[in-house]
Amino acid sequence: MFRIFLPRVLLLSVLSWLMLPSAYAQEHIFDRPAAIEPAVAFWKRIYTEVGTTGGLIHDHTRLDVIYDVITFPDGTPSAVRSRRIEERKQFVIATLRKLSDGVTELTEEEAAIRACWPEETTPAEFGVAADRVRFQLGQADRFKEGLIRSGAWRDTIRNTFKNLGLPEELAALPHVESSFNTHAYSKVGAAGMWQFMRTTGQRFLRIDNVVDERLDPYKASVAAANFMQQNFSVVQSWALAVTAYNHGAAGMLRAKEQLGTDDIGEIIQRYESKTFGFASRNFYACFLAALEIDSHPEKYFPGIRLNPPDSSQVVPVKTYTSLPALAKSLQVDTTVLKQLNPSLMAPVWTGSKRIPSGFELRVPSTADPFEALKNLPSAAVAATQVQDQSHRVRQGETLSGIAAKYGTSTQTIAKLNGLRQPYHVTVGKVLKLPGAVIAAEALTPELAPAVRHTVKVGDSLSKIAERYSVSQSELMALNSLRNANQVRLGQQLLIRAAGVAPANASEPDELPVTATTITRAETAEPKTNSEADELGPTLLPGVQAAASADPADYAVSGENTIRVEAGESLSHYAEWLKSSPAILRSLNNLTANAPVQLGNQLKLDFSHETVKDFESRRFAFHQQIQQAFFAQYRIVDSYVYEMKKGESIWLITQRANNVPVWLLRQYNPGVELNAVKPGTKLVIPNVKPIEG
Repeated sequence: MFRIFLPRVLLLSVLSWLMLPSAYAQEHIFDRPAAIEPAVAFWKRIYTEVGTTGGLIHDHTRLDVIYDVITFPDGTPSAVRSRRIEERKQFVIATLRKLSDGVTELTEEEAAIRACWPEETTPAEFGVAADRVRFQLGQADRFKEGLIRSGAWRDTIRNTFKNLGLPEELAALPHVESSFNTHAYSKVGAAGMWQFMRTTGQRFLRIDNVVDERLDPYKASVAAANFMQQNFSVVQSWALAVTAYNHGAAGMLRAKEQLGTDDIGEIIQRYESKTFGFASRNFYACFLAALEIDSHPEKYFPGIRLNPPDSSQVVPVKTYTSLPALAKSLQVDTTVLKQLNPSLMAPVWTGSKRIPSGFELRVPSTADPFEALKNLPSAAVAATQVQDQSHRVRQGETLSGIAAKYGTSTQTIAKLNGLRQPYHVTVGKVLKLPGAVIAAEALTPELAPAVRHTVKVGDSLSKIAERYSVSQSELMALNSLRNANQVRLGQQLLIRAAGVAPANASEPDELPVTATTITRAETAEPKTNSEADELGPTLLPGVQAAASADPADYAVSGENTIRVEAGESLSHYAEWLKSSPAILRSLNNLTANAPVQLGNQLKLDFSHETVKDFESRRFAFHQQIQQAFFAQYRIVDSYVYEMKKGESIWLITQRANNVPVWLLRQYNPGVELNAVKPGTKLVIPNVKPIEG
C-alpha cells in the first residue's frame, strides 16, 4: 500500500513549524497572563506549604482570598476533620453575610476575614462571596513524594516530548495528574501516571484484561505526548492544549469560538459552561505551579533527593509465556517484576493468562533475560493465549465492542447470557464467553481475521455488505462514505472482523453510552472534604485526562441546526429525529439526489423528538464507530502533509493507511475538508493495526 513518508528530521522540523508558529520564537512557550497569577500562587502554596493533614479555606473564584489555614494532628479521624472544616466555613460565611448587611462592628476574628478583601469592597460583593467559600486539601507531602518518584522517569519523559517536537515542560504534568504514581486510579475510571480515561486511552494504548498500558509509565508517556499533540493541532495554543487535557479539546474549542479569543486568562474568567468546573478552570494554573516547583525542587523542598533514573532493561517476549515460569528462570522475585511491569494485569501474575506475544517485558539490569527465555520449559510457552471464559464489563464498553474483541458475535454473547434486545450491559457485569473462541489478542497472523476489502469490478456496497455479513449502513459509517453508490475500483474498505455478525442496522443491538455519562465522568468533583481526601492520589479533585479525545461538537445550535460530521447522512438524521429524509430535504432546499456535505450547516425538524434525545443518539453513533475502529487500530504518532495539485481528501485517506475521514477531521477541525486547496497543510494521524 502506498504511504506518505517524511524523513524524521524533516518531520520534526515541519511539526515544529506547523504546530508552534510563534511559541518557540517567544521566551515562554506557555502563556502566563497576570489574571492567573493569583491562582498559580495559590496552587504553589497547596503543593509546598500545607500537607494532607490540613488545607486552606478560600474564595472559590478569587484564589488570592484565603480566609484560614487549617491543620490537624496526624491520626485525626476524618469525621472530626470534616466537622471542624465545616464549622470554620460556616463561621466565614456568617461573617461575610454580616458584612453584606453593612455591619461594621466586628470581633477580632471577623475583622481578620474582612481584611482579606480590599477596603473598597461593597456589601453586595460580600454577599456574593458568601456563596463562594471553599476548602482545598493541602498536598505538600504528596507532591514531595511525587517529586522523589519522578526521578525514575523525568528524563525519559522529557526526551519523549522533545523527540515529538513538543515542549519538554509538559513532562511536569503527572505532578498534577497523579504525583507520578504509576498505579494511580481515580473513582471515575482514570488510571496510571497520566490518568487516562479508558475511552481516550484506547486511541493510543492497549487496554484489556491482560494488559493496561495506561499503567506503563513509558508507553503512557508516548500516548500523552500524542494526545497533547492532537490537542494543540485543534486549539493552536499550549495553554488551551494543557487545559484540554482535562476538559477536552471540544470544550476548549467551544470556549475559544464563543469568546473569540484564545487568551487563557479571559477564558478562565469569562467562559461559562456546566462542564467547565473548578478542576478544569484551575488545571492550567496547577500545571504552571507544578512546573515551577519541578524546575526548582531544592528551593521548595530543601535537601530533597530524587530517585535515580530507572535502569531496567527491556526484552521482547516473542511467544505467549508463563510469567511465573519466566520469573523462576530469571531468578527474579515476582514482586520486582510487578514493580517494573505495572501494565500486566492480575491474570498474568496468577498464571491464568500468559504474557502476550510481543510484550516488552522490563527486567532488572542484572538479569540475563535472553538466557532465561532460552531455558524455559516447553510447557511454559504457547502459540496462543489462554482462552477467556468470562469478561467483566468496564466503563465505556458496549456489547458489540466486547464481541469484536473476542472474535465472536453480539448475538452469540447475548444468547449465552440470556440478554434480550435492546442489549444493555452494566459496568461490573460478568459475561460468559463462548468456550471455543480464541481471544482477539491471541490470534496468530495465520488466523488473523480479514479487516479490509479491495473493491473489484462488479462490486457494490450492498454485495460487499452481504459477503461479510454486515449492514450497508455500518460499512458506510466505518468508511465515512456519504453515498452508497460512490465506491471506487481499487478502494479499500474497512470490514468488521470475520465471524462477527452485527445486528441489522434497523435493530440496534445495545443501548448507547450517552453524552450525559461522559460528561458526568469528566466533571466529577467531591462535595465534601472527606470525598476530596478519598479521591487521591490525584492532587486536584476532579483531575484526570478528558473522557473523550473527540473535538467534534455534536450539540444542536439555538436555531435547530447542526454541522454535518463525517459518516452522517440524511437517513441517520431522519432515524434519530423519527422523521424522514424527504422532510429534511424540503427543510434545507436539497434536491432529491444532493448529498449532505461534510461541514455544512443543516436545519433539523424536532416535531417528533427532543433535542436531548437526538444529541444522545448522534453522540452514541460516533462513539460506536470510533470504538469499533480503535478495537483494531492505535494512533502511534502524527505527521504533516502538504496537499498537492490534483489531490483530494479521499485520496489522502486511502494513501495514509486508510485513516478514516472522521479521524482526519478530528486532527484538523479548522480545515474545510470539502474544499482543500494545493498547499493546505494537514496533520495526519499515523494509525497501525493492533498486534498480538
